[in-house]
Amino acid sequence: MGKEILISKGKTDTRVAIIDRNVLEDFYIEVDQHQSMLGNVYKGRVESILPSINGAFVNIGHERNGFLYLTDADNPLIAEEMEAPRGLIQKILKGNENKKRPARGKGELPLKEGQEILVQVVKDPFAQKGPRLTTHISLAGRFVVYMPFDPHNGISKKIASQEERDRLKEVLDELNFSKNSGVIIRTASLGQTKRELVRDARFLHKVWQEILKLAEKKQAPALVYKDYDLVSKVVRDYLKDDVDKVVIDSLEDYKSIRKFTMNLVGPLEAAKIHCYRGQKTLFEHKGVSKQLSQIYDTRVYIRGGAHIVIEPTEGLTVVDVNSGKFKMKGTPEEAAFVVNMAAAPEIARQLRLRDVGGIIVIDFIDMTREAHKRKVLDALKFELSKDHAKTEVNRISPLGLVEMTRARTGKTLEAVSFKTCPYCHGRGKVRL
Repeated sequence: MGKEILISKGKTDTRVAIIDRNVLEDFYIEVDQHQSMLGNVYKGRVESILPSINGAFVNIGHERNGFLYLTDADNPLIAEEMEAPRGLIQKILKGNENKKRPARGKGELPLKEGQEILVQVVKDPFAQKGPRLTTHISLAGRFVVYMPFDPHNGISKKIASQEERDRLKEVLDELNFSKNSGVIIRTASLGQTKRELVRDARFLHKVWQEILKLAEKKQAPALVYKDYDLVSKVVRDYLKDDVDKVVIDSLEDYKSIRKFTMNLVGPLEAAKIHCYRGQKTLFEHKGVSKQLSQIYDTRVYIRGGAHIVIEPTEGLTVVDVNSGKFKMKGTPEEAAFVVNMAAAPEIARQLRLRDVGGIIVIDFIDMTREAHKRKVLDALKFELSKDHAKTEVNRISPLGLVEMTRARTGKTLEAVSFKTCPYCHGRGKVRL
């Protein structure tokens, strides 16, 4: 059995599991009361500007104001006043982009309180923080990403073939909707025809024009574009040639997803979508329930009785590698190397499954040989390369610690699935 996408629709949530040869590789959950704002575009109003933290708070119509870095507040929709946007929007739609923007004076802020701007959510609210915003809006399609105000074209680094890159570059040269916009060709474009890529880009350009028209009509704060829901994003981003089957346990959603896939991708991919109507739950039927239960545990066992411990804290997440009951013939150095080599890919997998973001410190078992340290680090980086989130990894320190970061775009699995105990306030211990 190859790669499958399993979609389970509950009364209050939607869960998506991606398995490869019966091993859980990715897991996503969307709870109805915590709908993701990621990718949504709002017409917002600047409420306050704080130069001391290089940021501004923007009212987008939600409980918490969004946060926008001042260094990120620089595009044509801000350079000209949006209090009366009709003239600006008509200029953009007509393609009049040659007008030079006036230079700001030294110390002059790019925003004013009360100013109306278009912003996009790039990070969901987390803990007591509101959503992170940007004015550099991007619209993702199946094959390309359209950026209305970033005049840079690019091709995914994961497309390694120079011949294919040259072919796609020729296609890029034809996607000149405006001088201020840019297009990035995604990995899914590999082998796709010029017609498919152009059609995808034109569709996104049309979506952007509709956003501008709606922004002209609505009063701030207002939602002017809502990105796809979880299931639609999974179909758009993960339904590729290497996926054998998509299984969903809701007949109603099966019909809508099949129709969506038919319009977005085509009949060949739509034929991979199946509806599950068995007695057991879908995840039990596919044998992934046990693997799912493990991603909520603090302790995860690996080969030979060794285990890793994952502990999230306020400022970072700590991962500790323990030999446990692991035994082998050989020196302590060799035993540490074997355990660390088994732990490295599992750590990367658990970070991905739990959607852990921010600063992460991994405490491997001490090793003295530099060759062993390099191999363990390479194993960790190789597994992290499968992650869709951006990661940065430092070398192993003399204490055996690896400091790394993983981009956080929303709430972690723990934050979505649990709430702090009102009695112990998250301590999780009983006082003697």
